[in-house]
Amino acid sequence: MADLLSCSAAAVSSRTGPSPLQSITTVVFDLDGVVYRGHTLLPGARKTIAWLRKQGRRVFFLTNNSTLTRTEYVRRLEEFGIPCKKADVYSSAYACALYLRENGGASPRALVVGEGGLSAELRRVGVDVVRELSGRQVDYVVVGMDRKINYRKLVDAHSAIRQGAKFIASNCDPIYPTEDGVIPGGGTIVAAIQTATQTKPLVIGKPSPYILKILLHKEDIKPKRALLLGDRLDTDVACGRQAGVWTAIVLTGVTAREEIAAAPARLKPHWVMESIGDLPRLITAEGKP
Repeated sequence: MADLLSCSAAAVSSRTGPSPLQSITTVVFDLDGVVYRGHTLLPGARKTIAWLRKQGRRVFFLTNNSTLTRTEYVRRLEEFGIPCKKADVYSSAYACALYLRENGGASPRALVVGEGGLSAELRRVGVDVVRELSGRQVDYVVVGMDRKINYRKLVDAHSAIRQGAKFIASNCDPIYPTEDGVIPGGGTIVAAIQTATQTKPLVIGKPSPYILKILLHKEDIKPKRALLLGDRLDTDVACGRQAGVWTAIVLTGVTAREEIAAAPARLKPHWVMESIGDLPRLITAEGKP
């Protein structure tokens, strides 16, 4: 077991009394690279989530992928045999919608460089979404993963930001895990627009703790009773540590064990495991005297 599951030195040395895993009431999972890769469910995902719920622990899903709506994520998880409600899902697209609802004023207009999930979540909170400038003024340029990106979209985003629109990124993930390996992520599109405009975006998704803090507040969860389990140090672990929750990394996504060993303290997870399927064994093992 030692070669599969490990705790960071910081978590072990500072721990007194019961294991923190025994006091955790809530587990927040990233999706891509943790629960599934593309359209393939990862080993142990269904059993682990069912086991946690049977134990009385709450389960939520927090993804930087802005391509789907929360309703579509529910449908995907249910197709994998994982029961889910819309309230269980928090995405970077939903986070962008909440941010604009709170900060965008009355009927903000946004140029979206992204896919249907991002546009739909923004429309649901009253944002006037446009996909082309066509001479119109916009208040925001909101950018996410866009597998149909083209030069026209880059030109429109560049023009809008140069004219004063606020630049918002759903996330800056440089790569994205699929069944066939990693591909360029939404961060590559954000980087192109940032380079052209010489303007840094406001990043709403992980590593910003914005949406995780909303989840914790809305669900009345104390940070030290929650575990965020992801596959990236620079997003999942960074987000979790800023929000004050426990963090764990699986090796089924984009992070290798060697990267974890070399990471600075602020990006080191409290636990490392091969896959999501190892979580029940880790919790059980930590509960033994």
